[in-house]
Amino acid sequence: QVQFVESGGGLVQPGGSLRLSCKYSGSDFSMYMMGWYRQTPGKQRELVATVALENKKNYAAFVEGRFGISRDNDNNILYLQMNNLKPEDTAVYYCMRPSAASNPSTHWGQGTQVIVSS
Repeated sequence: QVQFVESGGGLVQPGGSLRLSCKYSGSDFSMYMMGWYRQTPGKQRELVATVALENKKNYAAFVEGRFGISRDNDNNILYLQMNNLKPEDTAVYYCMRPSAASNPSTHWGQGTQVIVSS
């Protein structure tokens, strides 16, 4: 079973930065669009950013200009550079293939917790 292992979260002050990483265990990483999602208690998981095969990137309006998504196809790693963090960015962050994200049977990783607080 393909696994996603997220890391890099932590506690950061408003205005600070973090870089999240997601290691993909499958051998077909380069064949898929990849995305970062986040979830807070009581809310649905929401899409943060995606990066397509040709490296085209899209961002949710609430992170546009602050976050940067990138991928390392040689090492099967997805990154999310988060700058100018705000308290409302506090969430558990997950990576996933957007093509699988809406499938109720999809197995998500454990995510990585980001807390933005002074």
